[in-house]
Amino acid sequence: MFFSFVDELRAAGIPASMKEHLVLLEALDRDVIDRTPEAFYYLARATFVKDEGLLDRFDQVFAKVFKGIASTYGVQTAEIPEEWLKAIAEKYLTPEEMEAIKSLGSWEEIMETLKKRLEEQHERHQGGNKWVGTGGTSPYGNSGYNPEGVRIGGESVHKRALKVWEGREFKNLDSTRELGTRNIKVAMRRLRRFAREGAADELDIDATIDGTARQGWLDIRMRPERHNAVKLLLFLDVGGSMDPWVKLCEELFSAATAEFKNLEFFYFHNCLYEGVWKDNRRRFQERTPTWDVLHKFGHDYKVIFVGDASMSPYEISHPGGSVEHFNEEAGAAWMQRVTNTYPATIWLNPIPEEQWGYSQSVRIMRELMNDRMYPLTLAGLDDAMRELSRKT
Repeated sequence: MFFSFVDELRAAGIPASMKEHLVLLEALDRDVIDRTPEAFYYLARATFVKDEGLLDRFDQVFAKVFKGIASTYGVQTAEIPEEWLKAIAEKYLTPEEMEAIKSLGSWEEIMETLKKRLEEQHERHQGGNKWVGTGGTSPYGNSGYNPEGVRIGGESVHKRALKVWEGREFKNLDSTRELGTRNIKVAMRRLRRFAREGAADELDIDATIDGTARQGWLDIRMRPERHNAVKLLLFLDVGGSMDPWVKLCEELFSAATAEFKNLEFFYFHNCLYEGVWKDNRRRFQERTPTWDVLHKFGHDYKVIFVGDASMSPYEISHPGGSVEHFNEEAGAAWMQRVTNTYPATIWLNPIPEEQWGYSQSVRIMRELMNDRMYPLTLAGLDDAMRELSRKT
């Protein structure tokens, strides 16, 4: 198993040497960790992974090689799957019953009512229609149904929450992932504008031959390196409803980093607010103020947003609408500042274009982008690059 682990790490592009393998075995032999799968995972990760960008790939390899080691050890559990037991507690409603449940009202009314419920509630509730709980029709809790509410914990079922209170863990995109096809790279090359800038450190063969023939002696000519002069700002939506599109976004990210030397990227969640970040593991500790981004990068930068724009409309239109924090200004204000600062700004949406009309938030975001929203397909990407090329 350990040798196959090393082989799988190497196949995934993680440099795993025999020396590191022996270090891992020696650590196990000397009992430096508790003999638990979790402790072994952290020991192996510390031994083999020297680059944070490889953590996600290490997790995938570890899960593949050691799948099931934590679940087959010890006392046998009940044969009924846990998911079945949870499902029994959920109250499944017919479409008619869902339609009969009315929203509490405006954003302000929903948040004020939640504040009162938290002050009054002192125990766990399940299957109800008022208190914070699970499996019911209350606007507060999880695993139930309500047209508009605040999901507290759990996982999204009906995608109707206007705010989410839970711990979120997002992973950085892997910039080494190649696109499923190189056609997306070809489409992005429409943005290329080559220029020769900087020190003359590249041999100019044609000029050298011409100069030598004219002078009668070896006349070495040098020139600056030719590179893509286009400057690109990339804003990537991560987490939540974007999870199904991680692979596609990784491929786009990989293509962009390969094509553009002057590339800066930032992460955001759902909508742009007063802060963005570079590392999803430290998104709360190491944020970059959006004002700093607008002031640091000039108007000649081209801007690409990548996201599904699927969220509660309050996240765009209202202060405090963010699912993760209280934003003092509405997301719409920040989106307008970006489009005013950078004339060449577009939005790439992984959701099929024919489904955009079903989402109010997508329609709002498309209006804020001055209708410059394109599907994240080869045809859509080609149209988006043409649009950016037209903007100066």
